[in-house]
Amino acid sequence: QVQLVESGGGLVQAGGSLRLSCAASGRTSSSRVMGWFRQAPGKEREFVAAITWSGGITYYSDSVKGRFTISRDNAKNTAYLQMNSLKPEDTAVYYCAAALSLVAGTKAYDYSYWGQGTQVTVSS
Repeated sequence: QVQLVESGGGLVQAGGSLRLSCAASGRTSSSRVMGWFRQAPGKEREFVAAITWSGGITYYSDSVKGRFTISRDNAKNTAYLQMNSLKPEDTAVYYCAAALSLVAGTKAYDYSYWGQGTQVTVSS
């Protein structure tokens, strides 16, 4: 089992930045791929970004590409999501997820472990 705890969410004005963290515990060696998803009220959970174990390969949704950066520090068992140039449409609950696969997926069912989520609100 892998436990994930997100932090770093909050309220920010449009154009601002936030950095989310995801601390993993338990069988962290199983979290080969780390991902971030988000879910806005009334909408389905959507893929944001993913990163492989080595950190050498990253994936982003088109809506955040160029603004968000995913990274990980395996020594600290922590993944990060640096969010810049935030827009009101980025408002959502952000979830960290871990996958057993070596291949980064963009679907929620690709991930076996989930955090409880952290709220990000971007005001206009």
